Amino acid sequence: MSSTIPTPPAFAQLPPLIPRATLLGNPERANPHIAPDGKRLAWLAPDEHGVLQVWVQTIGQHDARPVTADKSRGIQSYGWAYDSKTIIYAQDAAGDENFHLFAVDLDSNNVRDLTPWQGVRAEFVAANPKFPERMLVALNLRDRKLMDVYRVDLRTGAVELDTKNPGDVGGWLADDNMIVRAATITTPDGGTEIRIRDSAAGPWRTLMKAGMEDNLAALDFTKDGQALFLSTSIGTDTARLVRHEIVSGKETVIAQSDAADLSDVMIQPTRHVVQAAAFDPGRMHWTVIDPSIQADFDAIAKVADGDFSVADRDLADQTWLVSFSSDRAPVRCYSWDRALKKATFLFSVQPKLDDAPLAPMKPIDFTARDGMKIHGYLTLPIGVAAKNLPMVLAVHGGPWGRDSWGFGPYTQLLANRGYAVLQINFRSSTGFGKKYLHAGDREWGLTMQSDLTDGVKWAVDAGIADPKRVAIFGGSYGGYAALAGAAFTPDVYRCAIDECGPSNLFTLLASIPPYWAVIRAIFNTRVGNPDDPKDKELLTAASPLFSADKIKIPMLIGQGANDPRVKQAEAEQIVDAIAKHRGSAVYALYTDEGHGFVRPENRLDFTARMEKFLADNLGGRYEPMKEDRIPGSTAKIRVVGSPP
Repeated sequence: MSSTIPTPPAFAQLPPLIPRATLLGNPERANPHIAPDGKRLAWLAPDEHGVLQVWVQTIGQHDARPVTADKSRGIQSYGWAYDSKTIIYAQDAAGDENFHLFAVDLDSNNVRDLTPWQGVRAEFVAANPKFPERMLVALNLRDRKLMDVYRVDLRTGAVELDTKNPGDVGGWLADDNMIVRAATITTPDGGTEIRIRDSAAGPWRTLMKAGMEDNLAALDFTKDGQALFLSTSIGTDTARLVRHEIVSGKETVIAQSDAADLSDVMIQPTRHVVQAAAFDPGRMHWTVIDPSIQADFDAIAKVADGDFSVADRDLADQTWLVSFSSDRAPVRCYSWDRALKKATFLFSVQPKLDDAPLAPMKPIDFTARDGMKIHGYLTLPIGVAAKNLPMVLAVHGGPWGRDSWGFGPYTQLLANRGYAVLQINFRSSTGFGKKYLHAGDREWGLTMQSDLTDGVKWAVDAGIADPKRVAIFGGSYGGYAALAGAAFTPDVYRCAIDECGPSNLFTLLASIPPYWAVIRAIFNTRVGNPDDPKDKELLTAASPLFSADKIKIPMLIGQGANDPRVKQAEAEQIVDAIAKHRGSAVYALYTDEGHGFVRPENRLDFTARMEKFLADNLGGRYEPMKEDRIPGSTAKIRVVGSPP
């Protein structure tokens, strides 16, 4: 690989530079929710200090106001209680993922921590309009490894144990009477078991089991509690939507696709009736199940371009909140009047991008070296010929996740800077059936990685990518893939960018959060078991740390100091190893972040460093950072060697 900096492309043909703060800063407004009584609307928006808060407005009035006062990280997740006067939101401490649930009383403006225990994680389980002042919440209060279910009284704040975890339950499901009646277990071989009980006092029994090769998930009970809606791939390659009768075991297929797994389900929350199912082989498609919403879906599809979903609805089911996602536009949110069949535009999440020159994202596929068909997406910069371009291979996290069509801020930033962007749903990605998923079992650093290499070859052979100007970039598993690309195939890439990626699979698996203990078997079967001597060679070979002597390309590494999944040590040890072997790296540690960068100051700081790093190595454009760091960022920088 040549060490010279590539010649920049003819920038004059590219559209104007889109400011990174417009793409990756705070949204102007986002994530709307309607009160159950239909009288008020809530959304997320920054306050005068640039911190995301929950805002509430009476529909039809001009009384919008922030109702929260988070001081630092901003609120990412919230919702309405069924009493229509309480906002519930989640927040952790500096990215440690020990989320607490807070209640905002809109009448008194009081904010109360409903789960005020240090080091304890809260997960929402259920709420029901029959019990508007009650919630079911899972907490690892009794044992940090186990999530028990507790009843939380929103009026008094009282927290009472409802259902005790026997030691292996990873997920809970309540029926329409707020009784926890289903439990999901990961079996020792990596499979799934669903247990059921007939009442709160009844004994648990096994309803069904699936092996590690199958997907099985309980989605909801029917209204009468006599059947479950399941996502299951038992007997088929792709996961389908079925109704499973609890007593007889009879199953009825509700929706299925041979091309893709079930990706989303719309269930009427009070009648507990499946209304629509979504499948995403490359673009999302809805199958309407409930005839009562067919006219709604037909009309909504004509409101705007893109793929839509129903984000929320009032209790009367007369007003829906609908969001549209598109590759060349920010998310747009509408209110939908079901009686009038009329859409009212609410807001664009990033209105400054509404008329921006965004690049189209196109589904692609190619054949891997072993003959397997691999799916992905290609985004090309506007204004230049798709020939011999610098390219960034952007790898998704998980790895049991996927890239999907729609607006991607990093994808658009890279395309705007002049890069082709290739996103590959490598084997082990979800959404394309169980054969596709499990083709990646025990293949970290092997065929999962060679799918990425083969994707680069596909783009080079097609004349799209310049083989001397390819970068690999990703976060979480994508960060691992960037490290692996640098260590295992250093001649393929000119440089690599890792955000919170593990470098040593032994230390990764030894330090996962305690509440992940019940799903540890999934890691053992799909990655490798660090406690099994037979897997030592596999995990050693797949860990970039042990091949750090082969890393000869420049690296940019970002890490959150409080990351509970991929610990700070994962970044520190690979940076030390690169230094030991006389490589070059820039290491950015953010002291108030966890797994990924939530605070916009930190996100923009790392993005600014990424832009400059790519420009130095691939020759694209970048927006200069005016100071040594973005104001408000907590970045601590270590430079190893002599990066260009």
